[in-house]
Amino acid sequence: MATNHRGTIAILTGGRRPGIKSGDPGGYLPGNSGGSVRVIGIRRGWAGLVDMVPDPQADNRRNYQILTEDIVDRAGRTGGTFLHTSRTRPSHLPRSIVPAHLRDQYNEEINDVTPQILKNLEFMGVDYLIPIGGDDTLSYGKRLHEEGIKVIAIPKTMDNDVPGTDYCIGFSTCVTRTIELTHNLRTSAGSHERFLVIEVFGRYAGFTAMLPTMAGAADRCVIPEYSFDIDQLARLLSEDRRRHPSSYSVVLISEGSQMAHDDSMSFRRRGDRPIRPSQTRGIGDKVSARLKEISPEYNQGNRVNVINQRLGYLVRCGEPDAFDSIVPMAFGNMALDLILKGQSGRLVSLRNGCYDDVDISVVTGYKKVVDINKYYHTERLRPNYKTFKGQPLFIMTSEEVEAECGMRSAECGCGVRMCGCGVRSGCWMLDLI
Repeated sequence: MATNHRGTIAILTGGRRPGIKSGDPGGYLPGNSGGSVRVIGIRRGWAGLVDMVPDPQADNRRNYQILTEDIVDRAGRTGGTFLHTSRTRPSHLPRSIVPAHLRDQYNEEINDVTPQILKNLEFMGVDYLIPIGGDDTLSYGKRLHEEGIKVIAIPKTMDNDVPGTDYCIGFSTCVTRTIELTHNLRTSAGSHERFLVIEVFGRYAGFTAMLPTMAGAADRCVIPEYSFDIDQLARLLSEDRRRHPSSYSVVLISEGSQMAHDDSMSFRRRGDRPIRPSQTRGIGDKVSARLKEISPEYNQGNRVNVINQRLGYLVRCGEPDAFDSIVPMAFGNMALDLILKGQSGRLVSLRNGCYDDVDISVVTGYKKVVDINKYYHTERLRPNYKTFKGQPLFIMTSEEVEAECGMRSAECGCGVRMCGCGVRSGCWMLDLI
């Protein structure tokens, strides 16, 4: 592949997304790199790199495209990702989707095609790779960093569960749309005096159920971090329904939630990625059926019917909100700044209200989940908080993670934590130390 440029940056988007613009982080680069770099968009996430044929004569138009300022300016005004996306993970590629030109070499049930990915990146002359996605996408980005590829990662997932950052692109739009849709569904629930059960995203973390509930969209929420008792939920919803003037109540259920003593919704594994068994119903369906079944016990013998709605693609589609129009632009800006400084192996982030970057190893270092003891009331099945003073914008999504130097944090007089190396967050007093 001919290279009349000073460098090549490749961008890809992985996983599922709500109404956000992949054109914003990717779109910042072509128009603001001073013409010093060529920007390539890898199509369909990691699938574009898997399917690419490293031959100048091959037709790879389905696998990548050169990005220009004109292209991304037009795409940046729409939702979704114009590069398209997939759930493909090259380190765990099922034999059924191994491309034809690789089947002789990779014919196991599950294949690691990373050697081919490295060849394809070399074929394109990629100097830097920017993966935009959640834990699956970025953990493979970390793998490529370990293989010697220069990687700058951008966190994007509506679940907001990427470690090392308080915020992931798409989370605000997801919460905004969840609140809006839940309020819209209230009219039906109230008209029919029913329980309203809404299944929302969140395979491993309950942030997308907690924040809308905190904002008043629901009476109760159940999350993956806590196995809930269905009788407890039925009792609470029945009490909420009796108190409501229109005789209805609402619960938000994270898709990864599980009823206590019920193993049928446990995730099984494909490679190292948990998936739900296809033969089982979603947790929202199961909860709705059980609530209807046991409701007479908590409603003087009267059965309460249920409206059951899975939001699914309704929160993935459409335009981004203001937060998700600003943050992607800033993340793209930061990614380019890191590249121009020659840095790699970094995850751009939002920490304590400030833009920052951290080592990419954090994405597989631990799980980012709701702190049950701090933020979830297990008796009331509701968010739990004592004060908003000093809390980050999205409350329970911040983490107290030690600075990268590994030294223990110290505290100044106001209680803001500071690492011994001088890394700090948000306190003017620390400037005097």
